[in-house]
Amino acid sequence: MRASGFSIRTRLALLSGLACAFVAIVLALGLYLVAQGFVQQAQLARLQSAALVLQSRVQNNLTFNRYDVGDLTRRDVPADIQVRVSLGPSTLIVSRQFPADLPLNVDPGVYRLGDRYVLAQQLELQPLGSQSGYALLTLSLSSQGTDDARWAFLRSILVILPVVLLLASLAAWWAAGRMLRPLAALEQEARMIGESGDLTRPLPGASGRDELSRLAATLQASFRQLDSTRSREVQFLRSAAHDLRGPLAALQTRVALSLSRERAPERYRQDLSEIGLDIGRLSGLAEHLLLLARNPQTLSRQPVSLQEVAADALDAARSCFPDTDLDLDTADAGPITVPGDRLLLGQAVSNLLQNAAHHAPGSAVRLSVSRPGDGWALLSVHDDGPGVEQAVLPRLGEAFYRPDGSRQVAAGEGGHGLGLAIVRHVAALHGGHLELESGPGQGFTARLSLPVAPPALPLPAV
Repeated sequence: MRASGFSIRTRLALLSGLACAFVAIVLALGLYLVAQGFVQQAQLARLQSAALVLQSRVQNNLTFNRYDVGDLTRRDVPADIQVRVSLGPSTLIVSRQFPADLPLNVDPGVYRLGDRYVLAQQLELQPLGSQSGYALLTLSLSSQGTDDARWAFLRSILVILPVVLLLASLAAWWAAGRMLRPLAALEQEARMIGESGDLTRPLPGASGRDELSRLAATLQASFRQLDSTRSREVQFLRSAAHDLRGPLAALQTRVALSLSRERAPERYRQDLSEIGLDIGRLSGLAEHLLLLARNPQTLSRQPVSLQEVAADALDAARSCFPDTDLDLDTADAGPITVPGDRLLLGQAVSNLLQNAAHHAPGSAVRLSVSRPGDGWALLSVHDDGPGVEQAVLPRLGEAFYRPDGSRQVAAGEGGHGLGLAIVRHVAALHGGHLELESGPGQGFTARLSLPVAPPALPLPAV
């Protein structure tokens, strides 16, 4: 949608003015039509009332041979009503101020004819001997007065309407300014946050209940989430740079020492072997970083057998840790298939097994696959190692976080702190989650829960 060049206040005032104009025009038109209808009904009602008064007088005083009209049209009949009584299309009996241009044989009824209202009524006359007949009572009332009043009313509307619209526009402009004051304050504060970089700064009006307050609360929550994400990314980059700097410095040192003087072939082989170890460590770190940066849109969702993934990961772990007791329990699970990426799921299970074997050497590690129900599949890895403190558990799974607990010391060397972070990321990509349970001397249990049906929408990268 193309952005308008007018401010919100101007647009609100214009829209309010247009709405007021529409309402005022409709109201004026309605008043005009209703007033015109009422005036016309009132005039016709006057004719009908006069006709009721004259009806009996005409029937009682008028015969074929007696023209005694007496005071027929002078009592109880308004002076502005013209009266005419005729016999047939050519015989005029009596007339009071009746227009000459109206023919004698008008149609009976009540209607408007030209510039006058007309009421024509056929009356039966008193018989004289064997003769009988009908007379036509016609009443007429000029519409000039009502037309003048109607046009005066219309002119009044045309004069008052622009004034009302002007006042409505000014009121709308003032009201829009009052309504947009919180938005202006919110804009100013957001600008200050952008200039200072402090995303935790509170926004004005976030504690209210109207639409602008909800917008301020949403923006404030979004800013704080961005601040938290930025802090994690900064820490992630610092930790990644630190872990990359160590192997790179070692590589540079070994290469410099190897080239500093002539050495025996065996020493060169030893140096190259150590360089290869450092390169392997860098390669593993790069692969882990790539897994963490995996775009959820590129995730393939194919049916994957968890038993097969678990068995392959267990075989790979046994070759890397031949002295560790690794066992797989799938006896009561039955076939369990989940939609997802086989490579990522295999990496997640391998990381869980390597984490258990690496941090709890000499303990038994048990891998189990089950389906507890409710559309979820559960993959659990438990070791009988020393465990970790409860305070450490919430932070396990953060990238590059490595506790200084007994599991780390027992290993004799540290990893990159990315194993559980990758597992959490893979679980989120598949719509699942990772739960950790441990305690000092109670071992360590990692439970990876995955939905057996694909999530409705792709999940964002974690």
